[in-house]
Amino acid sequence: MSLFAIGDLHLHFQSPLRAPGQLKDRAWKNHEARFRKNCAALVREGDTLVLDGDHSWGRNLAECEQDLEYIMSLPGKKVLLRGNHDMFWDAKKTDALNRQFEGRLFFLQNNYFPYRDYAVVGTKGYTFEGPFYLNRRGQVAGWDEKEAGHAEKLVARELERLRASFEAARKDGFGRFVMFLHYPPTSILEKRSGFTDMAEEYGAEQVVYAHCHGASRFHDSILGKMRGVEYRLVSGDYLLWNPERILP
Repeated sequence: MSLFAIGDLHLHFQSPLRAPGQLKDRAWKNHEARFRKNCAALVREGDTLVLDGDHSWGRNLAECEQDLEYIMSLPGKKVLLRGNHDMFWDAKKTDALNRQFEGRLFFLQNNYFPYRDYAVVGTKGYTFEGPFYLNRRGQVAGWDEKEAGHAEKLVARELERLRASFEAARKDGFGRFVMFLHYPPTSILEKRSGFTDMAEEYGAEQVVYAHCHGASRFHDSILGKMRGVEYRLVSGDYLLWNPERILP
């Protein structure tokens, strides 16, 4: 019985592909077949597989039907986190999704998933990707105050959702946590953030995130251990479509 994770499947069996890089980058060639094969070799029916956001390019459930069928056909229990491209998933309708897919998929939002004596908690998260502009030396050359204010509101909302996830698990007696985000926990300008602070506050043993694509982006945020918390990147192209074992 193991806990695995991977993010950014970006499936599009029924919908237009909206990321040209998926057509050009060799890492994405036949990635659906490669991932299915790797899952079959690594994940057993008693295991749990957390899919860390950006599941489908579909804009609604009708356009995601085949993508979700693909996910349901994978071995193990499947836990899904919201990503920035998951337009089919309205955060306010998470309970409805869990009722609709009960026993097949679990949608993680304002709730938690029990794994042995751990609680799997999480939210989409958010990082400042647009309010600042960098020059060729990587120095901040400009700042968009309007976008910065908007980003702060999004971060605050996601922190509220994350705390709700932690508190739901704590209320039920859990004291060990693995925390999932889709966005990285810090921007390229940050050493810590509200998300890293919350991980430390609740004593999360690991923070697992995705979203960072391409070799130039793999080190945008924290990797490895920092202040007692282990940080892992599980973007599909980073893992070359091999699900990462998070817990034995």
